[in-house]
Amino acid sequence: VHLVESGGGSVQVGGSLSLSCTASGSNFNIKTMRWYRQAPEGKLELAAQITSDGFSHYADSVKGRFTISMDIDKNMVYLQMNNLRPEDTAIYQCNVDYYRGDPSLTFGTWGQGTQVIVSS
Repeated sequence: VHLVESGGGSVQVGGSLSLSCTASGSNFNIKTMRWYRQAPEGKLELAAQITSDGFSHYADSVKGRFTISMDIDKNMVYLQMNNLRPEDTAIYQCNVDYYRGDPSLTFGTWGQGTQVIVSS
C-alpha cells in the first residue's frame, strides 16, 4: 500500500488548509487512518485519527479546530484545519493500518509528508 499526501502550504494565522491522503494498492482494507505531525525540532505527535467505521480521535492541541474525515470508497482521508496557529507549523504525515483478508493481521505504512507553515 502506498500513501500520497497533498494540500500542504503556507497560510497566515487564523487561516485554513485542507490536507488529503490517498492510499493505493491491491487487495487491502483500511482499519484506521491517521495524521501525524512533527514540528521543527519537535517530537512526532498524533494529530488525529479515524477508523473505517467512523470513530475519530484528536489531540487536545487540535480539538475544535481540525476535522478528520474519510472516504472509504476512495481510500482517502482528509484533514480540515481551521484557525491555524504558528504552533501548527509542521510536516504532516499520513499513516494507515490495513489488512488483507485476515483482519487480525494488520500492516501499516506511511506517506512522505506535506509541509504546513503558519505565519503570523
